[in-house]
Amino acid sequence: MDAPREGPDAPTSAGPRAVFDASTEAAALIDARGVVTGWTRAAEDLLGLTSSQVVGGPAARLLAIPGDPVRAAGVAERCRGGMGWSGLVALRHRDGHSVEVDLRVSASFAVGADECFLVSAREERQQWPAGQFFLEGFLTRSPVGMAVLDTQLRYVWLNDTLERFGGVPREQRLGRRLSEVLPGLQVDTIEGLMSKVIETGVPVTDYEYVGWSWADPHREHAYSTSFFPFVDADNSITGLGYMVLDVTERWNARQLLALVNEAGTRIGTTLDVLRTAQELADFAVPRFADFVVVDLLEPVLSTEGHGAWLPDAGPAPARPIMRRAGMSSVREGCPEAVARIGDPVDFVPPPHDAHLIVDGDPILIPVLDPSDELWVTEQPARAASMREFGLHSLISVPMRARNTALGLTTFIRSLNAASFQPDDVLVAQELVARAALCVDNARRYTREHTAAVTLQRSLLPQALMGGTALEVASSYLPADPTGGVGGDWFDVIPLSGARVGLVVGDVVGHGITAAATMGRLRTAVQTLADMELPPDELLAHLDDLVLRLSEEQPDGDAAHSSTAFLGATCLYAVYDPVTRRCTMARAGHPPPVVVAPDGEVTYPQPPAGPPLGLGGMAFEAAEIELAENSLLGLYTDGLVAAADRDMERGMARLADLLSRRGLDLATLCSSAVRQLVPVPQPDDIALLLTRTHALGAEHVVSWDVPVDPAAVADVRALATRQVEAWGFGELAMTTELIVSELVTNAIRYAEPPIRVRLLRDSRLTCEVADASSTAPRLRHARSMDEGGRGLFLVAQLAHRWGARYTAGGKIIWASQEMP
Repeated sequence: MDAPREGPDAPTSAGPRAVFDASTEAAALIDARGVVTGWTRAAEDLLGLTSSQVVGGPAARLLAIPGDPVRAAGVAERCRGGMGWSGLVALRHRDGHSVEVDLRVSASFAVGADECFLVSAREERQQWPAGQFFLEGFLTRSPVGMAVLDTQLRYVWLNDTLERFGGVPREQRLGRRLSEVLPGLQVDTIEGLMSKVIETGVPVTDYEYVGWSWADPHREHAYSTSFFPFVDADNSITGLGYMVLDVTERWNARQLLALVNEAGTRIGTTLDVLRTAQELADFAVPRFADFVVVDLLEPVLSTEGHGAWLPDAGPAPARPIMRRAGMSSVREGCPEAVARIGDPVDFVPPPHDAHLIVDGDPILIPVLDPSDELWVTEQPARAASMREFGLHSLISVPMRARNTALGLTTFIRSLNAASFQPDDVLVAQELVARAALCVDNARRYTREHTAAVTLQRSLLPQALMGGTALEVASSYLPADPTGGVGGDWFDVIPLSGARVGLVVGDVVGHGITAAATMGRLRTAVQTLADMELPPDELLAHLDDLVLRLSEEQPDGDAAHSSTAFLGATCLYAVYDPVTRRCTMARAGHPPPVVVAPDGEVTYPQPPAGPPLGLGGMAFEAAEIELAENSLLGLYTDGLVAAADRDMERGMARLADLLSRRGLDLATLCSSAVRQLVPVPQPDDIALLLTRTHALGAEHVVSWDVPVDPAAVADVRALATRQVEAWGFGELAMTTELIVSELVTNAIRYAEPPIRVRLLRDSRLTCEVADASSTAPRLRHARSMDEGGRGLFLVAQLAHRWGARYTAGGKIIWASQEMP
């Protein structure tokens, strides 16, 4: 092919390693006879001629001016000598106009048995006077590796960049397949894609893969490769071109970003400090390091600790006390480790001290030297491990969150031959920072949860006593720790006259607020019960208290306010063993369960009052009679309304479990809870079981008293004889005085009928009932007063005394401890 305007420096600028961009420039394959055998789409776009119009015809007819056979033969001879050629040539467009191009002819090469030349043309832009210079620089210094392969996938041409990428000389590549010269790459996949392009003619663009190169054998590289076919006039594929671009930096950035994003889903899945530390170690191995240890300060692992040091907390100890919280290794069993999980550790890479943990920067040691004097002197065991297992590169990152030092995380490589680089420090920092927030969250949650559980446990009754009236058993199951401490409570309150108050309640919500509210309500119930209020009145007063608590909440504290306003339910019952009557009222709480001695199960339905805190609604009490040895159960809704069943099914299941015979009360209570709730639930669960007893005639005696002062002596004598008959002669005198004072006051100040009753259960109780609604008042008489000392004397002699109102009046009572 002629070149009438060949540049004077063309022979020197186009050497034996001339570069062609066959993917973006118009290109053609020409055989030794000057016949076109290959034609690219870019050539079609340049001259408007399709491959069917060009392939198989002479190349000379593409020239805009007659060719010079002598010069064409000279160019061909030069290219056969391996020198190549370039120059400016005018070509003829399909529509007849001339197209001036920069034409480059490669050194000749063989395609099968034929000698061929690769010709590349780029349209000359007149407005770019320096185009030739820049084009030469692009072709010789292009970062894109390019090659031409035959249909057998053997190299027939490649540029300098591709030769540099692979690290294999061009002479060793030409005539061979990729699998023969670079067996370490993903050759099966790459050659499979090449074969597919040759079979289908469909290009493959931007296929990325990772591999090792002889040019850089100590570091993996990532490459982006594109393949495209050469076609002849019959659209038959005669060869393959491909381009390779080193995208290692982009690949690494994308991989590290994916690593950090994945860490956000894999680290901190629970609110457990040790579990979070182990998740960090497990995640980093082998993705980032071969051996990872996470050492946390002891206060971080303590349920009461508040962290290590703040930046303004003063100097840290020379060797902080840490414990191994997590570790992982590519070797089974972590043989590199000097300390195991839970062991105390004092590891800080020398020559650093504890200030590294408090305010130091991450440490990068690209090359570990186990013979270094500092390691041998300060960390001899770790220096020995470095020698034995080939630990060669280290990054240590202080773990800090919310201005609090938590510990130190160390990443080490051994089997991975690549040393840590400065960019790896940024990744390690990001991983540790994410884990540090999770560890701090877990630490704070553990401390707060422990405080809430401790508070809740201290507010619940430590021992339940039902006296002679009831046999009592209880079971309490806290909520799943992830749900937080709840506000369920129960209580058994001894009352006067051998009666017992039973209460169960539920404050909706979780956390310290719910536990504290539960404690306030339990204390209020005890106080109101001690005032001998009937169940309906007690709930009315408790409702007022919850309303006041609701009003105390700040306006912005809506969550806490709602818990106090509509989040409390309660059931209060009073059992009298003398009459075997049980009076109860409830505020939005599930009804109690009663199991008769014959096994029949019922759910009494006292009027269901509103939850505590609504206000303005009355509570009603209901009374039932319980046969002796009946089973009475009070519970919270979590027991019968678990997530997998509804309330009615849960109550039916509870009835079946409580109707079983042959079990003692404590075993029956614990087994019922265990079977109803086999796995942790998001709500607290409480079950209070009581077996009723009755006080027979041998424990109770009563007398009617006429309204006559002379009757006091008779009643006093009757009481004395009865106490002695029960075998408590040492209480006869004090009982005589108490009866005398109480009966005298009733005759003087109260309304008939007057009745005296003595009860013997766990205490000896004297009761005087009358029809007056006016309660006596204890006062201190002056030295000159003739009266006013009766109740004061009763208070001194009795263990406890008080008054309670009944439908027909009131009862004044005084109890004594029995020897």
